[in-house]
Amino acid sequence: MARLIAVINTAFDETLREQIRRTAEETGFAVQFYGSEAEAGEALQEAEVIYGVAPKTAQTSDALRWLCLPTAGADLFCRPGMFRHEETLLTNSAGAYGLTLAEHAVMLTLMLLRQMPHFEEGIRQREWRSPVPQRSIKDSRVTLLGAGDIGRNIARRLKPFEPAGITAVNRSGRSTEPAFDVVVPQEKLAEVLPQTDILIMSLPATPATDGILGEEALSLLPEHAYVVNVGRGTAVDEPALIRALNSGAIAGAALDVTRTEPLPENDHLWEAKHLILTPHVAGNMTIAYTRQKNVNMFCEDLRRYAAGEPLQYLVDREAGY
Repeated sequence: MARLIAVINTAFDETLREQIRRTAEETGFAVQFYGSEAEAGEALQEAEVIYGVAPKTAQTSDALRWLCLPTAGADLFCRPGMFRHEETLLTNSAGAYGLTLAEHAVMLTLMLLRQMPHFEEGIRQREWRSPVPQRSIKDSRVTLLGAGDIGRNIARRLKPFEPAGITAVNRSGRSTEPAFDVVVPQEKLAEVLPQTDILIMSLPATPATDGILGEEALSLLPEHAYVVNVGRGTAVDEPALIRALNSGAIAGAALDVTRTEPLPENDHLWEAKHLILTPHVAGNMTIAYTRQKNVNMFCEDLRRYAAGEPLQYLVDREAGY
């Protein structure tokens, strides 16, 4: 009897499913496809490998040996007690989302610099508004809070816009990415923020990043600074950000992620001044490149798993990503 892989995903077309089937057959597995964990039900209890999001099964399955998340975020599964067997392997698909998240971050940055909220408001009111002062990425000092796959992709796409410099902030203060002009450790963030015109955040959700952009950090940014967050909503102290926006302490912000999603109707973020909100759409599997890269990464690790080799995309559960 073939070992079983369960794939939980509605975004994969028949071409991608066939790629998974072919790789599964080559490595001695059978594969079944489901739209959700609830739809699959008890069938997931037989799967040795699950490629999808299945928190209930991870906590109850005796058969599960490897959970591959099709998502970049893995923080939910890094909590104690999330797996029936702690030795179960956990991988994610963080490397699949750098391009789409970077494009979204650049779009939001340009919308802020080019005063798009001002013009969109005029369009809704059927007003043909006159030009207002705008800014450029060119000669702006950019700080990237988060220097992983997403941060690297953002830097590569910003570089042709000729910023004054791109400073990356990470835990180690080291990186080989040539698009970064300077790399500093996270403990030096307070030294970097006063020299920042555009702050772009792409941090994972960990205890170390929770609320990292709070009252103190926001107070260090210049009044003309813009903030863009495409990482995790937990990294931003939202009441502090609202105060900074409404008081004019910073020029504006754009959030693709919030602490509570969907954002409640009565949340004060809806009324904050100079704020662009997008409903967590920067990532996901909305472009073909992301879907294909995601499946390629799983198939690469499936071959490694079948051969008894270390998996390439293992999550560091202590770090949270």
